[in-house]
Amino acid sequence: MMLSMKRLTVEVVLSALSNRYPGAKTSLRWTTPLELLVATILSAQCTDKRVNLVTQSLFRKYRSPQDYLRVPASELECDIHSCGTYRMKTKAIRESCRMIIEQFHGKVPQTMEEMMTLRGVGRKTASVVLSSAFGLEKGIAVDTHVFRVSRRLGIARGKTPAAVERILMKKTPEKEWSHLSHLLVSLGREICIARKPRCPECPFKLVCPSSTVRRNG
Repeated sequence: MMLSMKRLTVEVVLSALSNRYPGAKTSLRWTTPLELLVATILSAQCTDKRVNLVTQSLFRKYRSPQDYLRVPASELECDIHSCGTYRMKTKAIRESCRMIIEQFHGKVPQTMEEMMTLRGVGRKTASVVLSSAFGLEKGIAVDTHVFRVSRRLGIARGKTPAAVERILMKKTPEKEWSHLSHLLVSLGREICIARKPRCPECPFKLVCPSSTVRRNG
């Protein structure tokens, strides 16, 4: 069924992308909330594929918050070096682990407010951990893919990730917040890429306000 411009809403996007990407979820590999927290910190300015390669051995070596503090910072820097900005990420991981031990009884916190007290953790990281590890819908993780795709589709034209998140949260049922994020990431990685988006392959090619198909048709 052909879509009209008036029907390109969050509901339409959710429906179309749910059919295209059934079971969409984070591509980061993890088994505990701490592992997901560390992996998400490492994913900043780094591909999930690279992070998964690094964490394959990292998570065998570091199993608790205490483990990240027992080794010298230089050793952890070496272990995560290929993820980029390794000094900054080492500080974020170690300080977050220190706070988890001292303030949260050794457990990753389960509220947005507490999560964001951890070093290197903003709303995006907190939303990913809370939704994927604990099943708590407290925000919409807006990474570069979600930000780009939302603006191109016209469902959220905020000028900052925070603004885009606020708009999407108002338009999206709370139970679908993390699902929407995963779906938009999937579309952004496969089709709505940063440079030369593959508009002819997009399910919204006839209705997206940024579509090259519409402009050239």
